[in-house]
Amino acid sequence: MRKLRIVVILILFALTSFTVHKFYIAIYQINFVPEKKRIEITSRIFVDDLNAALEQRFKVKTHIGEVNETAEDIAKMNQYLLEHFKIKVNGVPKNILFVSKEMESNVVVGLYKITDISSIKTLSVENTSLMEVYSEQQNIIQTNFNGKKQSLLLNSDNPNGVLK
Repeated sequence: MRKLRIVVILILFALTSFTVHKFYIAIYQINFVPEKKRIEITSRIFVDDLNAALEQRFKVKTHIGEVNETAEDIAKMNQYLLEHFKIKVNGVPKNILFVSKEMESNVVVGLYKITDISSIKTLSVENTSLMEVYSEQQNIIQTNFNGKKQSLLLNSDNPNGVLK
């Protein structure tokens, strides 16, 4: 039932990429790549929601995804996301490194990585992104490590989880 709910949410997310959305959701894909000894992370966040959160956090208008986007806007985006998105591998907090970002319609796709990971027994994720702006925000975490695909649905009542 939980997988069905996530599939339905993903379909709605895809459909609303081309229209105005009325729900608050972001998707984070976390993949362990053992041959490269790293975790690769892809975030997908509606650009208007992200700009609203950045404006609230930094008290200045940002222009992520717009023609007048600046390097400072991207730095604020990364600072914000790293304040709200945290990962522990085997109980140890890890530094998340920004790789790049791109736009897909009205969605910001952020690419991140965590290096020097030789194995994963447990993966702890805390994600409070956008929750201070939208109390109904849901962050879907999809993972693929040790040959297993797992998911977490994080919200303001349950902003963290552990996968084994």
